[in-house]
Parts: sequence; C-alpha cells; structure tokens
Amino acid sequence: MACLDCNTCSSDPAAVQMLAIAEANNIGTAWSRHAQQQPQCGFGTTGLCCRICLKGPCRIDPFGQGPQFGICGADRDTIVARHLVRMMAAGAAAHSEHGRHIALAMLHLSQGHLHDYSIRDEEKLRVVATRLGVATEGRDLMTIVRELADLTLHDFQNQNYDEPCHWLSASLPAPRLKKLGDLGLLPHNIDASVAQSMSRTHLGCDADPTNLILGGLRVALADLDGEMLATELSDALFGTPKPIVTSSNLGVIKRDAVNVAVNGHNPLLSDIICDIAADLNAEAIAAGAKDGINIIGICCTGNEVMVRHGIPLATNYLSQELPILTGALDAMVLDVQCIMPSLPRVAECFHTKIITTDKQNKIAGATHMDFQEAKASENATSIVRMAIEAFKHRDPRRIQIPNIAQEAIVGFSTEAIVAALATINAEDPLQPLVDNIVNGNIQGVVLFAGCNNTKTQQDSAYIEIARSLAKRNVLVLATGCAAGAYAKAGMMTQDATRQYAGEGLKGVLTAIGESAGLGGPLPLVLHMGSCVDNSRAVALATALANKLGVDISDLPLVASAPEAMTEKAVVIGSWAVALGIPTHLGTVPPIVGSDVVSQLVTTTARELLGGYFIVETDPAIAADKMFAAIQERRNGLGLRTLAAPLIHALAAAKRPVIPARLS
Repeated sequence: MACLDCNTCSSDPAAVQMLAIAEANNIGTAWSRHAQQQPQCGFGTTGLCCRICLKGPCRIDPFGQGPQFGICGADRDTIVARHLVRMMAAGAAAHSEHGRHIALAMLHLSQGHLHDYSIRDEEKLRVVATRLGVATEGRDLMTIVRELADLTLHDFQNQNYDEPCHWLSASLPAPRLKKLGDLGLLPHNIDASVAQSMSRTHLGCDADPTNLILGGLRVALADLDGEMLATELSDALFGTPKPIVTSSNLGVIKRDAVNVAVNGHNPLLSDIICDIAADLNAEAIAAGAKDGINIIGICCTGNEVMVRHGIPLATNYLSQELPILTGALDAMVLDVQCIMPSLPRVAECFHTKIITTDKQNKIAGATHMDFQEAKASENATSIVRMAIEAFKHRDPRRIQIPNIAQEAIVGFSTEAIVAALATINAEDPLQPLVDNIVNGNIQGVVLFAGCNNTKTQQDSAYIEIARSLAKRNVLVLATGCAAGAYAKAGMMTQDATRQYAGEGLKGVLTAIGESAGLGGPLPLVLHMGSCVDNSRAVALATALANKLGVDISDLPLVASAPEAMTEKAVVIGSWAVALGIPTHLGTVPPIVGSDVVSQLVTTTARELLGGYFIVETDPAIAADKMFAAIQERRNGLGLRTLAAPLIHALAAAKRPVIPARLS
C-alpha cells in the first residue's frame, strides 16, 4: 500500500485521524488506491482514448505526431464528444432510476399495496399536483396520488416527440422553455433520451461533435426532469424538509450505542429504518448498548434523513470507508449510487456488517437483503437486528472515535426558505430577497453541488470558495457531498455567518433568522438536501425569474462543483449550463483533447443558452471567476455592481476558461 501524507488527503481532521489508523493497519482506502493508480493514463484524462468497439482501444496523439484518427476514422472531436455524451446518459439514468423508484412507490401506495408508507405532506402533494395539471379540489387523496403517479411515469413512457416531459414543462420559466424548445433540447421521454444517447454514440452513428453535444444537453435536461420528480414526490411521501439542528462528522458515532449507517441515495428504506430503530431500541439496550440505537448518515441517503429527521451525518462520499475504522460501526446499510465496492474488504478487518439492499446493486462480500417496499418494516427490522447482533462482536480495544463533530442547522427546502422570507413579508415572501439583491446586500447566489475527488484535498476547495464568495455577500446554497463538506466543517452554523459573511449578507441572514425565530442569523450555508435535490435550487431560481419577468440566465446565479467526480456530476453541470447558469468545475473533465468540444461547452453554449462551463482547479481563481459572472449578470439587469476596473480584473483571463490541451 502506498504511503500517504494524510494531511494532504483531506481538510477534515477526523478523516486525517482515521487515515493514520488505516496506514498503521495497512488497510486500503480510496486515497491509497489513488496513489497506486499513478501515473494515470494521459489519453484517457484528455478524452482521447476510445473503447466503444472491439477494434480498439484507439487513441489520438495530443501532440499531432502520432495517430489522428481512430480505426473507424473518428477524429479527436468525435471521440471526445461521444464519451462526454455517454457520461451524461449514465448520470441521467442513475438519477431518473431513483425517480422512477419513488414514482412507482407512489403508484403502489395509491393501489393499496404499501402499508408502511403514507403521504406525510399532503399540502405539498396538492401543490405539486395542481402545478402539473392534476385536479385536487374535492377529490380523494389516493385518487390524486394515482393520477400524479401516472402522469409522472408518462415522462418515462411518452412516445410523442412533440410533447415535452411534464415536469420540465410545468417547472421552468416560459422564456427558458421557449429557448430550449427552439433549439430542440426539450426531452419527451427520460428513458428514450438515455437510449438515444447510447444509440447515437455507437460505432458508425453520429460523428458531428456539435450535434452530439446538443443531444447530450437534451439527455441532461431529462436528468433534471428525473431529479425534479424524485425530490417533489419524496417530499410528499416523507415530508418536506424544515430547519432542524443536528450534527456532523465522525464524532456522531457513539461508543455505547448500536451504530447503523445508511449510505447511498434513495430514502425509501432509510426512512423506514429511522422509524424501526426507535421500536427496537429496547432490544439494543438489552444487548448491552446503553445508548440504544444510533442511526447515522453517509453520502446522500444520509442527507435525505438528515434534512427530514435531523439524523447526524457522519461523512460524505470520499471518506465513507472511515466510519468502519472507528471500530464502533456495527452495520452499514447500502442502497444505490456512489457506494464504494471496497466497503466489505475494509469491514473484514472489523466486526461491521455491510448490507446491500437493492437487487440491481450488489457487492461481492456483502450480506444482501432484498428490500421490497411491500415488506419495508419487515426488511428494516431484520437489518437493524443484524446490527444489534454485530454489536455483540465488537472488540472494545479497537474503538477509536474522533472527538470531532460540528453543529449543523439543515433542512432548507425551497418551501422552508420561502417560509423564512414570509416572516419578513407574508404577502410577498420573495420581495425581501429581491430587494436585497437589488440594493447589493446580496450580490448573487451560488449553488455548490458535486462530489469528492481524490485528485484534490477533500473538502478544501469547497471551504475556500464558499468563504471567499460569502465574504463578498454571495448567498451560499449546497446539496449532496458539498453540503456534507460544509456540515463537517461547521459552516452550517450561526457562528459561521458571523465569522465569514460580508456585512450585507450577514445583515440579511440575521434579519431573516431572527424574524423566523432562530434567535440569530440563518447559517452561512443553506443545506438544501441530497444531490438529487439540486432541483430545489432550480425551483427557487424559477420563482425569482418569474417574479422579475426574466429568464434564469439573467439572474446573478452561478453553480460550482469543486470536486466533480461522477457521471451524475457531469450531467448536473450540463443541465445547469442548459438553463443558462455559469457552472464551475474544479476537476478538469476529459474533453481537453478536443478544442471543438471545449469551445462548444464554453463559448458556443454561452451564445446559445447563456450558461457555460468554467473549468478552474485553483479555488481562489475559481471564486474570482464566479464572482465576475455574478457581476456581469447584475450589470445585465441594471443593478449596482462593483467598480468597473475591479470587474474587468476579475473577469480577466488569468487562466483560459478550459485549460489548454497538452502541447
């Protein structure tokens, strides 16, 4: 195993402490495996390696001295574009499958087949149904649920190319819908969009990089459709998040409790586990766990139960192996997405039970429990009892829990943000936000999303960029592993607002927080949910755009994924660009081998859609570029901006929008 400098791996002191334990015990982690992979393939890194057919793999020489065409004749631009579109399709498939699972659960609930679930937020259900054209007045609740589920599933089944997906059509501002429609980018069917992306990138099909990228944006918008329906229906089923105080980092693991981690992305099982844990608490105490059962979250399943139930979050994606190293984790329950296949290997060194629950997502070495919604309570009971049994086999001598945990105020759904604003202006809740954007107290809004990536120090870019923008009075929103980074670092607290926010932003957050009864400011970073909940930020942006009578592309809004890693991150960034949002990536995507594709996702996208990618690995420069984009949007709206010389300095090309190809 490669020797690591643990302090360079992560900015999280709890992770550093656990990595030292891993090193001492020769236990592999994501970081040691990253070191073993060096040097990584330069052809693949730049997107110039093609493995689509069995004649290959083919490679293009980035220096122009070797092969310039694949065996089939595909050039660098076609190869790079095809692989980028395939990444978008895979990301859309992952998010939309999550959404389909939720929609089917709603359908089965309406048919009387699910007895462990109910509609916990009937008001949200009726609001969503009305927006999508489902009549609600005087109708039975389950009739509404059935019709809404049918309408949602139609977005996976519709064969009429001229009928855009319902959720997109009902949720975006009219100017953006027209622009996307005129460009032929509105998907009619989520599944068809994924299938068509795979078809057109097959050997011998689409070889026009411009046409390929436009097709990629279409499947990216299908991903947004899947995210919207997953979030909104989950809120109806499990409750719409409201502000709640909890805690985060590895210190949330308890020595004298049965610790059960829920990991993945889908709340259908984890929500039930939270209920069942309370029922089985006495069994855990009888087994010797004085503090009963302690549910903790990892990754986005952790975010789901955190924002709805206040379940503490142990960690985000990259450090998901580390809770096992504490010696006090009794079970980790896995559902889907962003789950490391290494978990059972790490758990072999301890007593921890690794339990997979989705029949399409198994891992060799794990115990599998085939989760079925119709038997949700039964399945959850069996899983929690596995954890109680595992607790009995702990080795107390190996327990090393970092004494590191941070308070976190979370649960800022779109509705929760509007409700907080309504305490200032009940008749027009958005007006205080608009007023403070106009007067400059809030310069703009940034949404942090994305993942963790071993190519950078874990979480550090998130922290640096957010502090830089907040100091310049930019409102900070976060989802997914980005939200996990901020929760672990103590940036979802009132003290963080007092310490890091600029005077204008601090004043606004304080006024809203005190008016909403928090006894102080809102936290510096507003936790909006899991990575599928990026659609909440779109809902907020749409409400602002509609109020102002403008398009999303006109708003002083930017997005950032400082540690982009998955295909889901690629597709999220792509639909953000399609909506007209300048979008920062802190990881260089595999497209720099093609000047044409690089131009398409930056300059051409900006001309057609208003959004574009900003690829920048330096956090300080990235913050400057995003702030310059905000100032440009403010100028376009006729709002007060910073002094012109400073704007020009920030926008100056300290680095190109996408780093130059190897030369």
